Amino acid sequence: MAIYELGETAIVARIVRRLDVEFEDCAILDLSETEYLVATTDMFHRETDFPHEMSAWQIGWMCAAGTLSDIAAMGARPSGLLVSMGIPDLAPAFVDSVVDGMDACARRCGTRVIGGDTDSHQELTICGTGLGRIPKDQILRRKGANVGDIVCVTGNLGMAGLGMAELEQKREPGGSAAINKLFEPIPRVEEGISLAESGAVTAMMDNSDGLSLSLHQLANVNCCGFEIMASALPVPPELRADADAAPGSGLDSAPASALALELALYAGGDFELLATVAPDRLGDATRVCELTAIGRVIDDGVFLKDCNGVTERIERKGYRSL
Repeated sequence: MAIYELGETAIVARIVRRLDVEFEDCAILDLSETEYLVATTDMFHRETDFPHEMSAWQIGWMCAAGTLSDIAAMGARPSGLLVSMGIPDLAPAFVDSVVDGMDACARRCGTRVIGGDTDSHQELTICGTGLGRIPKDQILRRKGANVGDIVCVTGNLGMAGLGMAELEQKREPGGSAAINKLFEPIPRVEEGISLAESGAVTAMMDNSDGLSLSLHQLANVNCCGFEIMASALPVPPELRADADAAPGSGLDSAPASALALELALYAGGDFELLATVAPDRLGDATRVCELTAIGRVIDDGVFLKDCNGVTERIERKGYRSL
């Protein structure tokens, strides 16, 4: 079997088993008696990760955002961003704009680009390494969810997927909130810190590869399942506009359209946080962070329940870089 036939998730799991390390958004290292250092790295390629409509500045922003989102998923405060760039024969001004975009995103998240490396390469390739710090008693991991916990997400779901759909329809990027969300995602750093400080979250990760893949990954790590309510998914107004409202129902209580559900469940690029919260601590979590409760932790299986109480399995699919 070729490596590409396995898919990214299986490849990562294979490497994790061989190295005997934790399958987390970041590596976790002792920094002191009271603090952890968390570290993560992400690689991006011009042809496979960046739509051609993206500007150089947006490419830089995206690279920083993808890395810093992993820091946010641990509840950590970013300490710095290291960036290595494989650069083809590009105009110096293009590279300047990439660096400016990285720096803008890093500063938006309370940190800076602090160093890196450059080399020549046939394709623009950027690898970001993010560092963060967090008190040991606050760190959030993927493992820790319990049956009965409430499943919550920050922000809305499917917006970046809508942006990609608009690009495929040849819509101009300018003026589209969905395309802007796709090109310039904002890592939920402050939300992650607030949730970590609340003590209410039992497990967390980001959903950059899509809600479905994230749910299945958490289910595997925690030996549990999830029941997600279709009517609770925070679908953006741009997708709700064409929702298939049930007869006699208001739009808010109606199931989203097939397109809205597809994007909310399976499209990547939203960079929101997916968390499980102890049911008696939900108020503590929502007081410090705007969250939407979308379901609950169950014993086994990953299911979607519609407004009629009918459940179906959520497929394990989403964004894959391999």
